[in-house]
Amino acid sequence: MKASTLAPAADARAEKARAKDWDGLTREDLVRAYRTMLLSRRLDDKEIQLKNQSRIFFQISGAGHEAVLTAAGLHLRAGYDWFYPYYRDRALCLTLGMTPLEMLLGAVGAKDDPNSGGRQMPSHWGHKKLNIPSQGSPTGTQALQAVGAAEAGMIFERVPDISDRESRFHGDEVVYMSIGDGATSEGEFWESLNTACTRLTPVLFMVEDNGYAISVPVEVQTAGGDISKLVESFPHLEVIRCDGTDFLESYRAVGRAVSYIRRERKPALVHAKVIRPYSHSLSDDERLYKTPEEREAEAKRDPLARLRAFLLREGLSTEADFEAILADVDREILEATDAALAAPKPSVETADWYVFSPDVDPTSAAFETPEQPTGKPDTMVAAINRTLKAEMARNPRIVVFGEDVADASRESALAKVPGKGGVFKVTHGLQRAYGSDRVFNSPLAEANIIGRAVGMATRGIKPVVEIQFFDYIWPAMMQLKDEMSMLRYRSSNNFSCPMVVRVPIGGYITGAPYHSQSGVSIFAHCPGIRIAFPCNAVDAAGLLRTAIRCDDPVMFLEHKHLYRQTYNKGAYPGDDFMIPFGKGSLRRPGTDVVVLTWGALVQRSLLAAQQAEKDGISAAVFDLRTIIPYDWAGISELVRQTNRVVIVHEDTLTCGFGAEIAARIADELFGELDAPVRRVAAMDCPVAYAPDLEKAILPQSADVLKAIKETVAY
Repeated sequence: MKASTLAPAADARAEKARAKDWDGLTREDLVRAYRTMLLSRRLDDKEIQLKNQSRIFFQISGAGHEAVLTAAGLHLRAGYDWFYPYYRDRALCLTLGMTPLEMLLGAVGAKDDPNSGGRQMPSHWGHKKLNIPSQGSPTGTQALQAVGAAEAGMIFERVPDISDRESRFHGDEVVYMSIGDGATSEGEFWESLNTACTRLTPVLFMVEDNGYAISVPVEVQTAGGDISKLVESFPHLEVIRCDGTDFLESYRAVGRAVSYIRRERKPALVHAKVIRPYSHSLSDDERLYKTPEEREAEAKRDPLARLRAFLLREGLSTEADFEAILADVDREILEATDAALAAPKPSVETADWYVFSPDVDPTSAAFETPEQPTGKPDTMVAAINRTLKAEMARNPRIVVFGEDVADASRESALAKVPGKGGVFKVTHGLQRAYGSDRVFNSPLAEANIIGRAVGMATRGIKPVVEIQFFDYIWPAMMQLKDEMSMLRYRSSNNFSCPMVVRVPIGGYITGAPYHSQSGVSIFAHCPGIRIAFPCNAVDAAGLLRTAIRCDDPVMFLEHKHLYRQTYNKGAYPGDDFMIPFGKGSLRRPGTDVVVLTWGALVQRSLLAAQQAEKDGISAAVFDLRTIIPYDWAGISELVRQTNRVVIVHEDTLTCGFGAEIAARIADELFGELDAPVRRVAAMDCPVAYAPDLEKAILPQSADVLKAIKETVAY
């Protein structure tokens, strides 16, 4: 009896659905969308329950955002397009194919969590198969990476010498990047829009505006309270607004944006007004700042309730249908929850896995190749330039960009001008040799350079970028410390961003406080970044080639004072010459004391050792060459031979990298010492402009000589 009663009703509904077109969606599409939205909400509810039971340790929900995210997922293609979602995007990830079990594995911190292998908090989405690079917690950093990922597709399309390029991009691909209304206050969001519109990248900017950045309302965050009004003047940017709680309106808006991007190969921005019916996270209580009236008004715009009402109104579903859907969703979540809670956790032995590449070891013998010198001795600038040219010829995936690195951005000028090629001429001629698709200028924005490079590297491009002066690297610190250095680790080796960041560094050039900084130890404190610091032309060539060919992010420090000195010239050592990281160089043997140093202080230490010899002191000088990793084996051997140590570096004395070496020597080699370890370094103050002040602030040969004599006399 029940079957005969319900079947005609179902047939009638199906017939009605076929007779009416809802933006090309069938009844099945609409019901499936409702189920996905409900699944997203119920997963949030289950995680809240688990958090209250102390079975998971953090929860942040996507409640109120489900309609526009499900709509977006229906227009985009998993494993084809690329996705940089933020933590509210649960419904998008479900639509793309991430399963409830995969999400709950992340919530419990399971070993097989595809997002991070238990290394990140829940809702930090990442999925290799779906093209969702691992997302971090910093709000807004994903914007520049998304632009870089889009540029990677453009490079694969435009550089025919890349052998496997056809399998790495699609001519109509879209890079999706979502962001909350609060994070649009981040400068990197504006930098990403600027570059997307100047480079014409196929990026979909999805602004999910729920009216609050935790407790701060949108009118306090954004001038006029409407981000889409502020960005309307960006050229080539298609700006579309929608009620993100209305599924069909969202479906139309996102469809229009995606069609524009696929057709025009230009960026679009969707400004979706959504709600946040739950607090920011379980660490927040919205009742502290939202009035009861505001919360009640939000509840009336709940996207689940609105789509449910629509399906009822249109005769596409019944209350019985909704009950069945709810029961099916809860069953699926219950099964996934049981499986997730029973899933194995990461073993403690894996805690430090994937800080660096497990496959390519730049300290190995594979990176130790012999010199094959050619030509006359030349400067460090010439050695770096020639190495870049050789590596770009060898590997068509290498791109070089930064401030002023191109010969001339306006290609029409190239026939009439000699070309810039960087403020120190290190990249001169690269654009002429390899074209503007591989060598180009960036805006004057350091985070822009690093963030885009991370996005490119994630997709297999090899960026070798330049930060014009170390002193101005700080706007890029979030990208360097929280993104570049951590991508491999936080994704449990599913994603990585091997790239080289070239940075002119250091003083001794009367550069004053803002062209003389040398904060090496700051970046040595960022696990995941390798640091090289050559002192001569030959080492610069060998270490740079290793940096480019290894599989990790490398900060390659180039001392400005050493660029064109005569004493550190060398013949070009050949197109395959490499120096392994973590292998120092004994610049001068000695038996009484060893001076451990790097960078510009190598030469000053050698001069001091020569002077000490006149007083009968035999001082060894050991150049570390790389800071991360450093040559502990070489240091240990010399400490045991000489029993006395002086550490010399240009950075300030307090918390300089020499303190780390001194501490380790004291910890592991204390019994070998016949005198305290001495450090010679810059004063704990900025580097002043006046020559006499600079000379007093930075360590000089006389300071090194004094330390040598006092250490030997102890």
